[in-house]
Amino acid sequence: MPDAVKVGFVPLSTAPRGILVVFCDDTLKFGRATSKVLGASASVVKRASATNRFKGKSAATLDILAPEGVKADRLIVVGTGTASALKGSDFLKFGGVLAGKIRGDTGAVTVVAELPSGAMNSDQSASLASGIRLRAYKFDRYKTRKKDGDDTALQADVSIAVADPAAVKKAFAPDNHVVDGVNIARDLVNEPPNVLYPEEFARRASQLRKIGVGIDILDVKAMAKLGMGALLGVGQGSVRPSRTVVMRWNGGKKGEPPIAFVGKGVCFDTGGISIKPAGSMEDMKGDMGGAACVVGLMHALAARKAKVNVVGAIGLVENMPDGNAQRPGDIVTSMSGQTIEVINTDAEGRLVLADVLWYVAKKFKPNVMIDLATLTGAIMVALGTEHAGLFSNNDQLSERLTKIGLETGERVWRMPLAPEYDKLIDSQFADMKNIGGRYGGSITAAQFLQRFVDNTPWAHLDIAGTAMGAPKSDINQSWGSGFGVRLLDRLVAEYYETRR
Repeated sequence: MPDAVKVGFVPLSTAPRGILVVFCDDTLKFGRATSKVLGASASVVKRASATNRFKGKSAATLDILAPEGVKADRLIVVGTGTASALKGSDFLKFGGVLAGKIRGDTGAVTVVAELPSGAMNSDQSASLASGIRLRAYKFDRYKTRKKDGDDTALQADVSIAVADPAAVKKAFAPDNHVVDGVNIARDLVNEPPNVLYPEEFARRASQLRKIGVGIDILDVKAMAKLGMGALLGVGQGSVRPSRTVVMRWNGGKKGEPPIAFVGKGVCFDTGGISIKPAGSMEDMKGDMGGAACVVGLMHALAARKAKVNVVGAIGLVENMPDGNAQRPGDIVTSMSGQTIEVINTDAEGRLVLADVLWYVAKKFKPNVMIDLATLTGAIMVALGTEHAGLFSNNDQLSERLTKIGLETGERVWRMPLAPEYDKLIDSQFADMKNIGGRYGGSITAAQFLQRFVDNTPWAHLDIAGTAMGAPKSDINQSWGSGFGVRLLDRLVAEYYETRR
């Protein structure tokens, strides 16, 4: 879905048009260029700040009619807080905050990208622009009419006044592609399940061919030949045939092992024969948030021409309860040869991931493998909706993901893996069963997945609480958040790209 907002960069000396946005610290001090734009009206702004109890705290705003003498219709002041407390991630937030204030406007907006200490640098200005675009996203393609009070999309023409437009434009180019990737993931999660089923999801993923991503689509016949009995068992009750999509971006050195990302893509999850309660079942259109993230990430990496070899693989199924559906008590044979007793057909995501993880580990022998899945409600009981659960067999990978999560705001929290939990998924009839009982549900799910990674350095992100229906934030107002795209793009950029 294309943005209605247009973001561009102009010289700091550009005269403002329409809405003027400026920044001040917690002493209500402005930068030199901002003070010049405000002129004698700076004192009026300070009086308005006192009247409105605006103290310049981080992300606080003052919104007033532009004082006489300011060449703008409206003035928005965004607080940056104490200078010594500023972090790089704050500029993304500031962009989101100001976009929220101008939502619904269709005219011109001029943002003076200046702190009291001087002009924002290129990275700060680029983050500001990214925050604007992320907040501007709105999924309303199926609304044929608007009601009074409906939140309207940002449709303004935003000019960000910066010290060096060419340098900021260059810095923003890769970030812009990452925002596109986030919004692709959001679109996929937000789509209704009658529109986005496995074949259609695969078709949309295949559009990445246009930017140089290699695409292979495995149909039911191909997966059966490979022995993907765990994945195929989940989808056998649906009239919509299952698919696995393998995406490859070769931006690194030839022959260098890839980084691999695997996503759970249950396009709709009724629970199967172990059917879910009717209440909120409509949310299960988002049970493919992991696959959506992988597609958005592959777009971001390919579009910004990341210097790394990457494999993205997604297992796409519908979990439906028809006469051909998998039954509790069925035993399936995974691609690895390990057998699984299906105790609960609503613990289906791990069955899908089991075969895709094994396929990727064996075929591509990746340097690192990370899977994402809206896997368990148990992780939400443990962590709520502010952190994704992180499980890993590799301390270094865990530390990196935790660090990057704090930097991007897509936070993860490491949960335990231990042999003692394996006992909970022992089966008397097969090599394992697909659930472990009431306790430690997110942990036993991760223990299950670990049996299919073949000793590859691996991390599992349980994003059930963060990929859909998570609390709205300064940079996201969408039900589908696109969680994971920014986190994993930054992980790749910081630790795995070839430096040339």
